[in-house]
Amino acid sequence: MEGQVEKMRHSLSHVLAAAVKELYPTTTFGVGPAIENGFYYDMDFQGEKISDADLKKIEKKMRGIIARGCKMLQREASREEALAWARENGQKYKVELIEELPEGETITFYDLVDPKGEVLFADLCKGPHVEDLKEIGAWQLDKIAGAYWRGDEKREMLTRVYGLAFTTDEELKEYLARQEEARRRDHRKLGKELDLFCFSDLVGAGLPLFTPRGTVLREELSELSLGLRGKAGFKKVWTPHITKVDLYKASGHYAKFGDELFMVHSQVNGEEFALKPMNCPHHAQIFASKPRTYKEMPVRYMEATTDYRDEKTGELGGLSRVRSLTQDDSHVFCRKDQIKQEIQTLVGIVRKLYSTVGMEKLRARLSYRDGSDKYLGDPELWKMAQEQIKEAAVENGLDYFEQEGEAAFYGPKIDFMAEDAIGREHQVATVQLDFVQPERFELEFVNAQGEKERPVMIHHATLGSIERFLSVFIEHTGGRFPLWCAPEQVRILTVSADAEEYARKVEETLAGLELNEPVKHNELRYSLDLSDDSLGKKIKRATEIKIPVVIIVGARDASAETVSLRLRDGEETVKLADLAGFLRGMAEK
Repeated sequence: MEGQVEKMRHSLSHVLAAAVKELYPTTTFGVGPAIENGFYYDMDFQGEKISDADLKKIEKKMRGIIARGCKMLQREASREEALAWARENGQKYKVELIEELPEGETITFYDLVDPKGEVLFADLCKGPHVEDLKEIGAWQLDKIAGAYWRGDEKREMLTRVYGLAFTTDEELKEYLARQEEARRRDHRKLGKELDLFCFSDLVGAGLPLFTPRGTVLREELSELSLGLRGKAGFKKVWTPHITKVDLYKASGHYAKFGDELFMVHSQVNGEEFALKPMNCPHHAQIFASKPRTYKEMPVRYMEATTDYRDEKTGELGGLSRVRSLTQDDSHVFCRKDQIKQEIQTLVGIVRKLYSTVGMEKLRARLSYRDGSDKYLGDPELWKMAQEQIKEAAVENGLDYFEQEGEAAFYGPKIDFMAEDAIGREHQVATVQLDFVQPERFELEFVNAQGEKERPVMIHHATLGSIERFLSVFIEHTGGRFPLWCAPEQVRILTVSADAEEYARKVEETLAGLELNEPVKHNELRYSLDLSDDSLGKKIKRATEIKIPVVIIVGARDASAETVSLRLRDGEETVKLADLAGFLRGMAEK
């Protein structure tokens, strides 16, 4: 069925192009593949402006073409015939694609032909397609976006028209409902409504600014990660935000990622520095700063620090892709016989953290090397490490799958994928072995035989980029954060002015209260609303910013020494003397 769905989606991209060709005859065409959930076509409308408002007109034309009972017919052409066709029809993008095809390769076209034999649209294409458009299921056009030709921001900006396509109407409706829910949960929308972060043109694109409320959220999550790793023997380190470019040349990062560096030039002596894009070379220098022996291995470092990458402006989006990213970074330097145990420890940290944040459903991709020569390091060491990774996955009961060719050039890895509340999967934590940096930096320790030996380096991030994780977490929770990390955990509201004295007594009960779960020294964050507004307005304000616990006090509560609690899952009446214990219990859930 999956193959049939792909054929249907790919065929729809041709129907889309045919409809556009009839409506806008001067259009030139790029590429139109099937994609997850649908299809798209990149087109150059030759200066004619179209918008989402034009989609209904295009969709109507498409449905007319399908109703005519058209078929998709394949034919072969020589290179010369294909180029002649593209040039005669003014299809410069197709000319470029054809010229890049290897000499001697069979070139195929698909013609969209109506029952009278008229070719409505011919396209350079390998397929697959449905033979008869009657096989197409439920679909609709979705949106319009811009897309650079070949993904190159120096090339032409084309118009990308997206469509959705599924086997049945029910599947399409379910997808649209999920998309609507995703829009309600959009972290950019909620970030503004909940006053968590903002951007400024004067600061720059991709450089988020966190408000007091947003800063609480990111620091609580960071503390959770640091606390879990601290219990596992990781020690905090600190590294500067700029470094000589020589460090990245020595590590090999400059050769591969040099175009992502923000460069800094010294005005004193002209030395060239870079804002650090990653932390592993720095941590390697700390390890190398003194002699090591096998007895002190493994050495574990952790750091929550901001890195900087010169991402393309067009690829930036909210907190999902930024230029300043804060990583909860960790590096382990261990003996070869310690690899499996260290991986198991890191797997345990990942599972604990994602269970705590309510994203228990994790899958793990075990990424191995393939048979190519692009990988560095001893193949036997790779083999041993890959075996230990798999053993750790099996022994920890991970839901895992293996994928050859997905390893980094310097070592195999485990990538964790977490499912959010509306069924989307996000890549989150990583455990990455590295056989190359210890070699490049000549890291060593003295083994049990008194000989010098290279350590294995293990990179690990539990949250990854805190900014990117926040984009996922905000949408996963819909802004209804667990009590322990909510920016404002409790708000006290008075029914009337005569309850003010008792409200302050409630406040005294909360002052200095530490929840201590799941992070230590989590002093309760609360506020007191004594305004003259009606109780309804006060409740509305607290509800709009999704405060987990709203305490309502009136004269009746004062006389009974109780408080009325409005919670997300209902209402409770609690004795004032029991309030602290009640809140601590909520934090532990």
